[in-house]
Amino acid sequence: MKRIFDLFLALCATLVLVWPIALVALAVRLTSPGPALYWSDRVGRRNQIFKMPKFRSMRIGTPAVATHLLADPQSHLTPIGSFLRKSSLDELPQLWSILVGDMSFVGPRPALFNQDDLIALRTAQGVDKLVPGLTGWAQVNGRDELPIPQKVALDVEYLQKQNLWFDIRILWLTFVKVVRRDGVSH
Repeated sequence: MKRIFDLFLALCATLVLVWPIALVALAVRLTSPGPALYWSDRVGRRNQIFKMPKFRSMRIGTPAVATHLLADPQSHLTPIGSFLRKSSLDELPQLWSILVGDMSFVGPRPALFNQDDLIALRTAQGVDKLVPGLTGWAQVNGRDELPIPQKVALDVEYLQKQNLWFDIRILWLTFVKVVRRDGVSH
Protein backbone atom coordinates (compact mmCIF):
# COMPACT_ATOMS: atom_id res chain seq x y z
CA MET A 1 0.00 0.00 0.00
CA LYS A 2 2.83 2.41 0.90
CA ARG A 3 4.55 1.90 -2.46
CA ILE A 4 1.30 2.54 -4.36
CA PHE A 5 0.75 5.71 -2.29
CA ASP A 6 4.32 6.84 -3.04
CA LEU A 7 4.00 6.19 -6.78
CA PHE A 8 0.65 7.96 -7.05
CA LEU A 9 1.79 10.98 -5.03
CA ALA A 10 5.16 11.18 -6.84
CA LEU A 11 3.52 11.07 -10.28
CA CYS A 12 1.01 13.76 -9.28
CA ALA A 13 3.73 15.94 -7.72
CA THR A 14 5.95 15.56 -10.78
CA LEU A 15 3.13 16.64 -13.10
CA VAL A 16 2.26 19.64 -10.94
CA LEU A 17 5.89 20.64 -10.34
CA VAL A 18 7.39 20.02 -13.78
CA TRP A 19 7.68 23.76 -14.59
CA PRO A 20 9.02 24.83 -11.17
CA ILE A 21 11.56 21.98 -11.39
CA ALA A 22 12.65 23.18 -14.85
CA LEU A 23 12.93 26.78 -13.63
CA VAL A 24 15.01 25.82 -10.59
CA ALA A 25 17.32 23.71 -12.80
CA LEU A 26 17.77 26.67 -15.14
CA ALA A 27 18.43 29.05 -12.21
CA VAL A 28 21.10 26.72 -10.80
CA ARG A 29 22.82 26.47 -14.19
CA LEU A 30 22.71 30.24 -14.77
CA THR A 31 24.07 31.21 -11.33
CA SER A 32 27.02 28.85 -10.96
CA PRO A 33 29.24 26.67 -13.13
CA GLY A 34 28.51 22.96 -13.12
CA PRO A 35 25.49 20.70 -13.45
CA ALA A 36 22.07 21.56 -12.01
CA LEU A 37 21.92 18.26 -10.13
CA TYR A 38 24.22 16.85 -7.51
CA TRP A 39 24.06 13.06 -7.15
CA SER A 40 24.87 12.18 -3.57
CA ASP A 41 25.84 8.67 -2.42
CA ARG A 42 23.27 7.80 0.25
CA VAL A 43 22.45 4.82 2.41
CA GLY A 44 19.16 3.16 1.55
CA ARG A 45 17.20 0.18 2.76
CA ARG A 46 19.40 -2.59 4.20
CA ASN A 47 22.34 -0.16 4.02
CA GLN A 48 22.54 -0.36 0.22
CA ILE A 49 24.16 2.71 -1.38
CA PHE A 50 22.11 4.58 -3.97
CA LYS A 51 22.52 7.86 -5.84
CA MET A 52 20.14 10.56 -4.58
CA PRO A 53 19.67 13.68 -6.72
CA LYS A 54 19.38 17.17 -5.30
CA PHE A 55 19.54 20.55 -6.95
CA ARG A 56 23.10 21.71 -6.43
CA SER A 57 23.25 24.32 -3.68
CA MET A 58 27.00 24.03 -3.04
CA ARG A 59 29.90 24.93 -5.28
CA ILE A 60 31.72 22.24 -7.24
CA GLY A 61 34.49 20.73 -5.08
CA THR A 62 32.70 21.06 -1.73
CA PRO A 63 33.59 18.06 0.49
CA ALA A 64 30.89 15.34 0.66
CA VAL A 65 30.15 15.71 4.38
CA ALA A 66 27.14 16.82 6.39
CA THR A 67 26.80 20.60 6.13
CA HIS A 68 27.32 21.15 9.86
CA LEU A 69 30.78 19.55 9.56
CA LEU A 70 32.04 22.18 7.09
CA ALA A 71 34.24 24.85 8.66
CA ASP A 72 32.37 27.66 6.89
CA PRO A 73 29.25 26.30 5.11
CA GLN A 74 28.27 29.75 3.78
CA SER A 75 31.47 30.00 1.76
CA HIS A 76 30.52 26.82 -0.15
CA LEU A 77 27.01 27.91 -1.14
CA THR A 78 26.16 28.89 -4.70
CA PRO A 79 24.54 32.32 -5.19
CA ILE A 80 21.07 30.75 -4.86
CA GLY A 81 22.11 27.86 -2.59
CA SER A 82 20.85 29.41 0.61
CA PHE A 83 17.45 30.10 -0.96
CA LEU A 84 17.22 26.56 -2.34
CA ARG A 85 17.95 25.09 1.08
CA LYS A 86 15.68 27.41 3.07
CA SER A 87 12.80 26.76 0.68
CA SER A 88 13.64 23.02 0.39
CA LEU A 89 13.52 23.39 -3.40
CA ASP A 90 16.86 21.56 -3.53
CA GLU A 91 14.93 18.40 -2.52
CA LEU A 92 12.57 18.35 -5.55
CA PRO A 93 14.71 15.98 -7.68
CA GLN A 94 14.24 13.32 -5.00
CA LEU A 95 10.86 12.67 -6.63
CA TRP A 96 12.97 10.61 -9.05
CA SER A 97 14.30 8.49 -6.17
CA ILE A 98 10.73 7.90 -5.00
CA LEU A 99 9.58 6.93 -8.50
CA VAL A 100 12.38 4.36 -8.91
CA GLY A 101 11.84 2.96 -5.39
CA ASP A 102 15.08 4.05 -3.71
CA MET A 103 13.10 6.33 -1.42
CA SER A 104 9.62 6.81 -0.02
CA PHE A 105 7.87 10.05 0.81
CA VAL A 106 8.13 9.21 4.52
CA GLY A 107 10.91 7.34 6.29
CA PRO A 108 14.23 8.14 7.94
CA ARG A 109 16.26 10.62 5.89
CA PRO A 110 18.94 8.75 3.95
CA ALA A 111 22.33 9.05 5.61
CA LEU A 112 25.40 10.13 3.69
CA PHE A 113 27.61 7.16 2.83
CA ASN A 114 30.22 8.38 5.32
CA GLN A 115 27.98 9.00 8.36
CA ASP A 116 29.22 5.82 10.02
CA ASP A 117 27.91 6.70 13.50
CA LEU A 118 24.36 7.31 12.22
CA ILE A 119 24.40 4.19 10.01
CA ALA A 120 25.69 1.96 12.84
CA LEU A 121 23.11 3.21 15.33
CA ARG A 122 20.25 2.84 12.84
CA THR A 123 21.40 -0.68 11.97
CA ALA A 124 21.62 -1.67 15.65
CA GLN A 125 18.04 -0.42 16.15
CA GLY A 126 16.61 -2.09 13.01
CA VAL A 127 15.89 1.20 11.23
CA ASP A 128 17.92 0.00 8.23
CA LYS A 129 14.89 -2.17 7.29
CA LEU A 130 12.99 0.97 6.28
CA VAL A 131 13.07 2.65 2.89
CA PRO A 132 14.51 6.14 3.48
CA GLY A 133 12.22 9.10 3.05
CA LEU A 134 12.00 12.56 1.60
CA THR A 135 10.81 13.50 5.07
CA GLY A 136 10.40 11.67 8.33
CA TRP A 137 9.37 11.77 11.95
CA ALA A 138 12.81 13.10 12.94
CA GLN A 139 12.55 15.91 10.35
CA VAL A 140 9.28 17.23 11.78
CA ASN A 141 10.67 16.97 15.31
CA GLY A 142 13.86 18.95 14.89
CA ARG A 143 15.31 18.34 11.42
CA ASP A 144 18.96 19.47 11.27
CA GLU A 145 19.26 20.43 14.95
CA LEU A 146 18.82 16.94 16.41
CA PRO A 147 21.78 15.02 17.82
CA ILE A 148 22.19 11.60 16.18
CA PRO A 149 20.94 9.47 19.12
CA GLN A 150 17.74 11.54 19.34
CA LYS A 151 17.26 11.35 15.56
CA VAL A 152 17.61 7.55 15.66
CA ALA A 153 15.20 7.31 18.61
CA LEU A 154 12.60 9.15 16.48
CA ASP A 155 13.39 6.85 13.54
CA VAL A 156 12.74 3.86 15.83
CA GLU A 157 9.47 5.42 16.96
CA TYR A 158 8.48 5.76 13.28
CA LEU A 159 9.46 2.12 12.64
CA GLN A 160 7.13 1.03 15.44
CA LYS A 161 4.20 3.32 14.56
CA GLN A 162 4.34 3.44 10.76
CA ASN A 163 1.04 3.39 8.91
CA LEU A 164 -0.63 5.40 6.15
CA TRP A 165 -2.29 7.90 8.49
CA PHE A 166 0.96 8.52 10.37
CA ASP A 167 2.67 9.13 7.01
CA ILE A 168 -0.05 11.62 6.02
CA ARG A 169 0.38 13.39 9.37
CA ILE A 170 4.16 13.60 8.83
CA LEU A 171 3.66 14.94 5.29
CA TRP A 172 1.31 17.63 6.62
CA LEU A 173 3.74 18.58 9.41
CA THR A 174 6.56 18.71 6.84
CA PHE A 175 4.52 21.08 4.67
CA VAL A 176 3.98 23.36 7.70
CA LYS A 177 7.70 23.24 8.59
CA VAL A 178 8.76 24.05 5.01
CA VAL A 179 6.34 26.98 4.79
CA ARG A 180 7.65 28.33 8.11
CA ARG A 181 11.27 27.46 7.17
CA ASP A 182 11.53 25.76 10.52
CA GLY A 183 14.76 23.94 11.41
CA VAL A 184 16.54 24.47 8.09
CA SER A 185 20.33 24.61 8.01
CA HIS A 186 21.79 27.28 5.75
